[in-house]
Formats: sequence, C-alpha cells, structure tokens
Amino acid sequence: MPIERVVTGIPGLDDILHGGIPKRNVVLLSGGPGTGKSIFGQQYLYNGLKLGEPGVLVVLEEHPVQVRVSMSQFGWNVRPYEEKGMFAIVDAFTAGIGEAAKRERYVVRAPDDFQSLVDVLREAIRDIGAVRAVIDSVTTLYITKPAMARGMVLQLKKILSGMGCTSILVSQVSVTERGFGGPGVEHAADGIIRLDLDEVDGELRRSIIVWKMRGTSHSMRRHPFEITDKGMMVKAEEVIKITGR
Repeated sequence: MPIERVVTGIPGLDDILHGGIPKRNVVLLSGGPGTGKSIFGQQYLYNGLKLGEPGVLVVLEEHPVQVRVSMSQFGWNVRPYEEKGMFAIVDAFTAGIGEAAKRERYVVRAPDDFQSLVDVLREAIRDIGAVRAVIDSVTTLYITKPAMARGMVLQLKKILSGMGCTSILVSQVSVTERGFGGPGVEHAADGIIRLDLDEVDGELRRSIIVWKMRGTSHSMRRHPFEITDKGMMVKAEEVIKITGR
C-alpha cells in the first residue's frame, strides 16, 4: 500500500524526502538562531493553503501581527485564508494583552499553562479542519522545565496525529549544540530535520539534513539551501561537507 504523503511544496525538500512527509507524522525541525526554522514552518503552511489544506500556526515567541507581516514579505498573505476559515494563528505569546491581541480569535490566556495551550490548539484544529500544524517553538514550552520536554512532545504528538495533522515542531538549539533541543524529544518525534548555519571557506552557508523520517526512505546527505525573497530553496542535487563535525 503506497504511503500517503504531505507535500511540503518547499523547492528541493520533497526530493530529499522522496516525495514528502508521511501523513500524520510529527517532525522536529531543529536548528540554531538564524537558520530559517520559522520560514520553513510558515512556507510549509502557506503551500498547504494553496493546495486547499487548512493549517494552524501556534506562535510562542512572536506577536501574531508581526508573524503576518513577516509572512507577507515572502508573498504569503494569510489574511484571505483566515477570513475563509482555512488558516488560524494560535496566540500563545501575548496572553491577550494589548489592543491588537484583543482581535485575535485563538488566544492562550496563560501561555505558561500547557493544558490551556492544548485546549486552544484542539479548538483551532477542530474549527478549521486543519491538516497541517506548526508550533514555533516547542522549546519555549519546556525551557524552564526540561524534564517535562519528552512528555509534552508526546502529548502534542497524540493530539496532532490523532486529529489528522501532519506537523512541524520547531526546536531551538544553541549555535554550538549538536543535539536536537531538549532531553528525549528526538525519540518522541516521527521525524527530525536539522537546519544548520556554518562557516565554510570564510562564509556562512546554510545546510539541511534529514536525520530520520518514520515511514519513508530519505536522502542521507547534507544539502545546501538558500533563503530567497520567495522563501526557502533546497539544492537537492548538491551535497555540502562541513569539516569539524
């Protein structure tokens, strides 16, 4: 039986994933600052909207208004999709404080209360029939309580997969860190994609590697990628070697 996949629509990425992300997988998108994690997540959601697939974006570190502005700079105007009930932003950043925040439909009143975030996320997925979800970033949920990281990711996985979503959990690591962000979270995820920014011959180069992806084969190589004014583009035909890793 062929694997049902969700096409990311990110140029080159579906090639190295051998067709896309297996449906209902929860993928940990790990990387340091400036690697393009948020862009990846937003591009994945917007490409879904263009295919008629509703999506939810949970923002924990940025104001929803700023997120919409950032997305529009790549030509990803989500307002029409919000009006059609195809796209929802879950505001887990403002706690409903401020005039702009009062206009948001899905607000987590106590962002440090994991259960209230889960309840609002469930509501948003149910309301719009979401099939794609991005949480940016999951690290914010457990940064002060790392022992709870694995449990939180497992609970999110149960909810997201159970409700039919194919999801990206953005995970932050420090510049020098070689892990995936949080103790045990890599074992809880179905897939891990790592974004890196390294100095190569005196210049910073971006690269992507798929560490694991349950349910499919994938490229085992590190590929360069670029961020253009249209978003992220993976050079699937090229391989980049980072010395000292």
